[in-house]
Amino acid sequence: MASFIYTGRTLQGEVTTGSVDSADEQSAAQTLRARSITPIEIKPKQASAPEQKVAAKPERVGILTPQVAIDDLVIFCRQMYSLTKAGIPIIRAVTGLAGTRSLRLKLALYDVIEQLEKGRNLSSAMSQHPKIFSQLFVSIVHVGENTGQLDSAFLQLAHYLEREQETRKQVKAATRYPSFVVFALVAALIVMNIFVIPVFAGMFEKFDTELPLMTRILLGMSDFFINQWYVLIGFILVCFFITKHYKNTQRGRLRWDYWKLKMPIVGDIVERSLLARFSRSFSMMLKAGVPLTSALSLVADAVSNAHMNDAIVNMRRRIEKGESLGRVSSASGLFTPLVLQMIHVGEETGRVDDLLAEVAEFYEREVEYDIKSLTSKIEPILISIVAVMVLVLALGIFTPMWDMMGVVS
Repeated sequence: MASFIYTGRTLQGEVTTGSVDSADEQSAAQTLRARSITPIEIKPKQASAPEQKVAAKPERVGILTPQVAIDDLVIFCRQMYSLTKAGIPIIRAVTGLAGTRSLRLKLALYDVIEQLEKGRNLSSAMSQHPKIFSQLFVSIVHVGENTGQLDSAFLQLAHYLEREQETRKQVKAATRYPSFVVFALVAALIVMNIFVIPVFAGMFEKFDTELPLMTRILLGMSDFFINQWYVLIGFILVCFFITKHYKNTQRGRLRWDYWKLKMPIVGDIVERSLLARFSRSFSMMLKAGVPLTSALSLVADAVSNAHMNDAIVNMRRRIEKGESLGRVSSASGLFTPLVLQMIHVGEETGRVDDLLAEVAEFYEREVEYDIKSLTSKIEPILISIVAVMVLVLALGIFTPMWDMMGVVS
């Protein structure tokens, strides 16, 4: 859409001026007549100096250019909500926000402005950048445009992204300590095999006696680290690329995402977080007025899990054949009794969106509690690993020394 400056007369005969967003001058004239304004002159709005400065495209993105963070999208949605609620034209609002700190988002917004000036609507322009604006994001904006509630759509998206952001921060905080311990263990293992054990190996060679099994294992492992390290690195790289290739296949992605739900300790947290995301996204889509089948298709992509995505798509197909939401949800095997009960009650009362929002809040609280207690669950495992390493090192190094002391005495 383009901006036009108009001069017209009201029903009282007063001269009025202003600006209007429309696809062309004819559409602008129709819009003015709908406002009871008789147009006298309509001409395209010329960009002011600041706007012309903004229109200058920034440098291109590179390999090292950071991806668009959730923080940037939250700020964008919050600001778009404020601007659209204040009645600011869309092009002017997006132009004013194009000075964001994220280079990728900045370039995307410049392209959105160009598409808007060519007459496309906002959701269609955003859909050209799926890596930044997801299908769920674009669909909510599209519904907001069609219902005249674009400000509410951006407010819903801001709340949704803020919850995603908070969950990610909690996960990072909970895994920071275990990650540090694992890194310290790997570093200690490398130092021990390269610098410590070879010193004892030279001493044991002077004994000229048969060494215990644990000592021979340690010496062999140290020799492998020093003389055949390239084999270890090559093996790790081969395993990495094979795993990555397998995960990129359809079958591999399904298996990998299913396994994530069944992992010990963290599997339940992943499953509940996905159920919270499903409930929150589905509730938001239904509240925005998206048809049930279309909402399921969008939510299937929003959960970011191939196993759950496949199950939700099957739910949509069965609903298209005439089955109820509660029945297909029960048959999917994905949802807990709480979710199923809320869906059934929501169907009976016509409040599926509200009840799913309550389910989402429940699971978000559960995930928050589980993430906070994750460190206490992982800590005993890490302590056990450290204890085993110390025991192996002690037995491998000190056992032959004890044997030699016994022979000497």
